[in-house]
Amino acid sequence: MTSAPRFQPEVMFAALERHGVRYVLIGGLAATLHGSTVRTGDADICPAGDADNLERLAAALRDLSARIRTEDVPGGLRFACDAAFLAGVDLCNLSTSAGELDVAFLPAGTKGFDELDRDAVTYDLGETSVRVASLDDVIRSKRSANRDKDRAALPELQALQDELRRRRP
Repeated sequence: MTSAPRFQPEVMFAALERHGVRYVLIGGLAATLHGSTVRTGDADICPAGDADNLERLAAALRDLSARIRTEDVPGGLRFACDAAFLAGVDLCNLSTSAGELDVAFLPAGTKGFDELDRDAVTYDLGETSVRVASLDDVIRSKRSANRDKDRAALPELQALQDELRRRRP
């Protein structure tokens, strides 16, 4: 059995940036950038769904040697990594050369990219800048998803949100 590639989000973000992909980082890694101590081993993004962006996303995913993640096939399944395939899915769980990447066009509790981008914040991560869903949107999505891991993360995220609100003038 082959081991999964080491999680290297900076490599993922660089590939997305190199291809000009418009997306918002969501999920656990977004929560971490907002101050959560819970660590994650994957990145979740919500890309814009227009045809040009899907072409750029497909090119970035090809650069990352993306495959559909499944327990039955070590290393993942090959797929038609093109805009037409991406336009036909709501969620794609991928294994890439830089670790696991989940692409969600309609994250739980949201209307997708345009809504998330409106309140997103930009984080400068050295070599790249990343649009990150607002803490309010991360919390809303985790509440809506209602998975065990999301419910477990909510108390800390709510405390972070309360602290940020107390600091605002």
